[in-house]
Amino acid sequence: MEHRYLGLAGPVIGIIGQWTEEKQRCYVSGEFLRAVDAAGGVPAMIPLLPAGVEKLVARMDGYILSGNASDMDPARYGQPRHPQVKTIQPERDETDWRVLEHVFRTRKPVLGICFGMQSLNVYRGGTLVQHIAAQVPGALDHANRQLEHLIALEPGSRLAEWTGGIRELLVNSTHHQSADRIGTGLRVAARAPDGVVEAIEGDSSDHFVIGVEWHPERMWETEPLAARIFRELVLAAARIPSSEESRGPAGTHSIVEKAQ
Repeated sequence: MEHRYLGLAGPVIGIIGQWTEEKQRCYVSGEFLRAVDAAGGVPAMIPLLPAGVEKLVARMDGYILSGNASDMDPARYGQPRHPQVKTIQPERDETDWRVLEHVFRTRKPVLGICFGMQSLNVYRGGTLVQHIAAQVPGALDHANRQLEHLIALEPGSRLAEWTGGIRELLVNSTHHQSADRIGTGLRVAARAPDGVVEAIEGDSSDHFVIGVEWHPERMWETEPLAARIFRELVLAAARIPSSEESRGPAGTHSIVEKAQ
């Protein structure tokens, strides 16, 4: 499709930038750029400039709330700050807020990843587990980037549909927080074996709203569900229904065993 504003082929997917304090730089990783491009979208960065972000996001067709090396300010969900909440970036929190206001006003598609899933849940009135290791008995090591762990997909969720009935798969993990009380209009789509919420989705079938704690941008070349998530985002941004071909699982998922 010819993009209605920029003369580009494919829908424009805005990706909220990540901030590095050391270099005073806002950036989007190449993993996101390649994942969106491979899915048929045109990636573009959304800078952490809350006051002016509305005019920019209005020119985009879909959005990714990326991960970030910070935590959502607990004041946004009415809780005192846990000692392990080390870094808060108000500009990132507020940029997510402004983008989500636009998303739910226009019903454009949104994908939240890691921090982005958490901000999505809080925006909808939910709360967070501020430090999994201290607040979830028997918790897995969710903060170790070198480890993978199983997740169980909820029957009837979009994610379960996109895997063709596969219920368990391995994902990467780089988070110390997770959704606690689930926000209005959202539902749990996947959990880890320790009960930690690993994915949420909107409860409206005509609005693409997905949040995942793992990082599909690091997995899309080898994990079919990761690639499918980006493809479905782009299709929703282009207002194109999923084809019959795209509904089936593509390739082999990182599963231990299909649940009986």
